[in-house]
Amino acid sequence: MWDNPSLRCLPAIAFLYLLSLICSQETGFPGAPQNLKCVTHDLNRTICSWDAASSASHGLTYKICYVNREPSSSECIETEEKRVDVPVTTGSTNIVITTLNASGTPLASETFVLPMENVSFIPFTPQILSLSPDFSTYTLHLKWNDTGSVFQYDLDAHWQIQILHKETMETVTLVNYDSKLTSKDTILSWNWTSDMPLECTSHSVKIRCYINESFFAGRKEWSEWSPIKTVPGKDVDPGNAVVFPEDKVVPVGSNMTFCCLYNEEECIRCMKYGSRSYPVLHLSKGRSAIKVQNVNASNSSGANVWCSLLPDIIAGTVLFVGYAPDKPQNLSCETRTFIIITCRWNPGRPTRLSGHRETQYILSERTSRKNVTCSINELNEKEHHCDFPVYTDQQIYSFTLTASNPLGQAESSLFIDINQRVNLETPDKFTVSINSSTNAHLSWYIPGNLTQIRLLCQIEISNSSSEQLQNVSMAGAENSNYRATADALRPYTMYTFRVRCSASEHFWKWSEWSKEQKLMTLETSPARGPDIWRERNPVGETLRVFWKPLLRSEANGEIVSHEVSCCLQETMLQAQDVPVPLNSTEINLGGSDCVISVVAKNRGGSSPPSRISSVDLPSDNVKTELAIATGDGIYISWHSDPSVTCGYTVKWCSSGSEPCSVDWETFPSNATDAVLKSAMFQPGVRYNFSVYGCKHNGYQLLQNIVGYMKELPPRVAPRFTVEETSSDSILVKWEDIPVEDCRGFLRGYVLYFAKGEKGTSKPSFMEEGSPELLVKNITDLTKKSLRILDLQGKTSYRLDLRAYTVGGLGPSNDLYVVTKENSMGLIIAILIPVAVAVVLGVVTSILCYRKREWIKETFYPDIPNPENSKALQFQKNICEGNTALKTLEMNPCTPNSVEVVETQSTVPKIEDTEMKSPVVEYEIPEDGSDPETGSHVVVSYCPPIIEEEEISSPPVDESGESSQVIYIDIQSMYQPQVNLEEEPDVNFLTSAGYKPQMQLSVNAMKMESHSPTEDDLDETAGYRPQANTNAWKLDSPDSPISIESNNENGSFGSPCSINSRQFLIPPKDYEDSPSHNNTGWSFTNFFQNKPND
Repeated sequence: MWDNPSLRCLPAIAFLYLLSLICSQETGFPGAPQNLKCVTHDLNRTICSWDAASSASHGLTYKICYVNREPSSSECIETEEKRVDVPVTTGSTNIVITTLNASGTPLASETFVLPMENVSFIPFTPQILSLSPDFSTYTLHLKWNDTGSVFQYDLDAHWQIQILHKETMETVTLVNYDSKLTSKDTILSWNWTSDMPLECTSHSVKIRCYINESFFAGRKEWSEWSPIKTVPGKDVDPGNAVVFPEDKVVPVGSNMTFCCLYNEEECIRCMKYGSRSYPVLHLSKGRSAIKVQNVNASNSSGANVWCSLLPDIIAGTVLFVGYAPDKPQNLSCETRTFIIITCRWNPGRPTRLSGHRETQYILSERTSRKNVTCSINELNEKEHHCDFPVYTDQQIYSFTLTASNPLGQAESSLFIDINQRVNLETPDKFTVSINSSTNAHLSWYIPGNLTQIRLLCQIEISNSSSEQLQNVSMAGAENSNYRATADALRPYTMYTFRVRCSASEHFWKWSEWSKEQKLMTLETSPARGPDIWRERNPVGETLRVFWKPLLRSEANGEIVSHEVSCCLQETMLQAQDVPVPLNSTEINLGGSDCVISVVAKNRGGSSPPSRISSVDLPSDNVKTELAIATGDGIYISWHSDPSVTCGYTVKWCSSGSEPCSVDWETFPSNATDAVLKSAMFQPGVRYNFSVYGCKHNGYQLLQNIVGYMKELPPRVAPRFTVEETSSDSILVKWEDIPVEDCRGFLRGYVLYFAKGEKGTSKPSFMEEGSPELLVKNITDLTKKSLRILDLQGKTSYRLDLRAYTVGGLGPSNDLYVVTKENSMGLIIAILIPVAVAVVLGVVTSILCYRKREWIKETFYPDIPNPENSKALQFQKNICEGNTALKTLEMNPCTPNSVEVVETQSTVPKIEDTEMKSPVVEYEIPEDGSDPETGSHVVVSYCPPIIEEEEISSPPVDESGESSQVIYIDIQSMYQPQVNLEEEPDVNFLTSAGYKPQMQLSVNAMKMESHSPTEDDLDETAGYRPQANTNAWKLDSPDSPISIESNNENGSFGSPCSINSRQFLIPPKDYEDSPSHNNTGWSFTNFFQNKPND
């Protein structure tokens, strides 16, 4: 079992442990190790260091024994240094450190357990190999070794690079840089561009490293900073100030820093960019700077930077601001002679740089590996080009065009087949020769070695009326003349010739046109005879012959004359030669018809003859029809005639023109319509057309047609007059418009009429769409008059009459007319209101007569006169001398006789909240007789003097009935209510007197029905102001039995007339009550008859 090394180590470990315990128990020894720290730089070995308890370590040695758990191993090392190098393990390590004296005796021992988490991974301090400046670009070039060979496998490394400047080591920037460690040393490089010229001040660099090992369980830390590398600024000679950068080229929009270097004894005054001063930044002694943001493009000479020092020292530099070159656009390469290849391109945006700073172009070809530097003046040329030589036996070319300037470069590439990019030179020495009337010979010269292609040349042949292109193919040659023939030309025509060429098999571009050559072809005889027509003089034996000039393309030369002859059966009767420009002549027939022939002549010969017969066949019933205007011509049609064998001729001339300019046109025999167009046709002019049929024995007139090329509105307005007027109508008559003023076929007339006064401007309602404007459209052209009806009498009207065609309305002609007064209408207007008033009066009278009683009762009922009442005729000895005596005044008087009709009535029973009428309604006849019994009672009457305190409280007999009337003092209704218990002995019957209003206390009085005796009736008979008490409205709010009444002195209402059935002054609540009796006025009562009517 002891063969296992790990087992053999166990006794040693146990021994060391016991020894450490013994040593640790020794007190007072100062050399015991402590504060163990372990660091790894390469993940392979760990460097551990510790501190001793005492500084007296001379002659001491240390024995370090460490045991690794994974993998299991142990080792002991003796050293005089307080550090040890142990391998890196994945697990924890037990380290025992024993302090030995010079003789090797252990003085102290300490055991440390070192887990991997307590080990720090700190890479080696990086070393900068070089730091070199590039002053022209403000760039620092940094190089260092990544020491990757110390690691056994690849790792990710992170670097921090710190840039410092000035003597004070101010930090400019801190940059992170990543790399890959590949188990071998690699030189890393990094560039940094400063915003300040490197000459302005010193710049320093230092770096450190951090390695991210994901499987390492311990702490990972940055390495130490490398030693600083410094690039010093530029020094200046005494008395010489310098501004940096010098002649710098920067892109537009850059942010610039300019520095001025001067001696420390000097003092800076200001710094300017262009004409503007900027704040000065002091970098150090003798070094100042300014910052300019977003600089604009400068001119070709650049922008000046000034540094002014005291007393009078000025230094400066120039800044050139522009653009980097654009990528060459639309690069195209072609050959013209197969000797050189010309490439063209568009440079794009100008760079604003000139001289040696402007864009340089290099054209390189990959196959031949040749380069050509292009000479370009960027400021003067918009499209750039460059020539490249053509190499023998090379057909394919691959070009790359590079554009560069101090701010950058750009490239464009192109791949071409030279045989497919041929743009030949412009044909030179172009000549044209003619030796006939229809042919021409052409010759031209093209430079270049064109033997390997065929040419396709295009000849342009044009004259005043046409243009044609003629293509000619031919083999190419070297610097050769080429020839071609143009045929099918017109005689006596001025032609213009020019030519251009290109490659035939692979067309790319036409060459430029050659110079023009003009030449006229020769004359020849006219191609045909002229168109002819004849007109027979109706009164004589002469005949006028007309012909039309031939077109230039038909004349084949210049016509000098026309030969006109008259032949009869192949025998020429007469002939004459008519020079130009005459186009007609007169022939004397001499009583016989003949065939007329016309021949046109020029210097090249005579035309074929044109023939026409002089015979006019008779025509019957020739009709006249209308043509149709088309806007640019006239459409006509005619009926087909089967006997026509040699076509139709349509002759026309304008209507009304003298002399008539004759024109004609011929059509084949199968034609029945045509659209005639002529330069003679004018809008609004009427033309008369005659259609002739050509038969074997002569011409016959078949049809007449009139028409317009384009119809226009009439030129003048129709003349019209008012022939007759009445109170409701106007008769208008008008005249026809002359034909030459119609300017179209008249379609009708439009008559506008509306109310209007003469001398005023056209009223607004005369405009179209006005509701007061009336329009009459007259389409019957045979009518020459119109009667306008339904007008108002004695009214002024304005009349406008216009004629119209398809072209529109013509001008208007207006008249003002006043209609006559309508007497019958005035009479009717007067009689109708009178009749209506009479009828209404009669109907009203009849209704009032039939309803006279109802009207009387409703609006003015009878009110009795108290002076005529027998009850108020007082004795003279009582009332004599009292002139102010009133009917209702309560003064003593001698009783008088009052007739009271005796009727049986029910005595009302009055309780706390209910009161019944004490009298049953009855009627008294007008003659004073009783309608039933004829009996009546006469009682004496004298209104007693009733004091204000007096209250009538009659006894009530519930079992009796009486016809008496109960009276209450009218003045007592305004007095406070009296308690009935205080005067219980008051006799109700004996206290009866003239009391128009009954006042009862609703809560204190209770009446019951009873039958009075005859004595009582005699005593109580007297004046009874109401004939029918049942008509009283007792449920009004102010009635004695009304619950709603707040009146303690309730009464039966207001005073009434003896003959009236209504209260004279009804209460307001009674008027407003919806349940009142139907005794007032209503509209339905007006149409109802009373039963007694």
